[in-house]
Amino acid sequence: MSWEYLGYLASALLVASLTMSDVVKLRWFNLAGCIAFTCYGIAIDAIPVAFTNGLLTFVNIYHIIKLKRQSSTDAK
Repeated sequence: MSWEYLGYLASALLVASLTMSDVVKLRWFNLAGCIAFTCYGIAIDAIPVAFTNGLLTFVNIYHIIKLKRQSSTDAK
């Protein structure tokens, strides 16, 4: 498999995330793109790409949890 395709998939996921009007969907698509870019960065030995997107993965997870907690609180 050419790692280039993983890079294209990651890019497509990030672009798709920015078209979302629903913030939760945006975060999930962005999370998938960041995970894909982290794997891509590791595969091509591009540590800055892997490191940055690895950190962004945790940022997205944090915000997804925060949004889920907020929606649970609002439902009560």
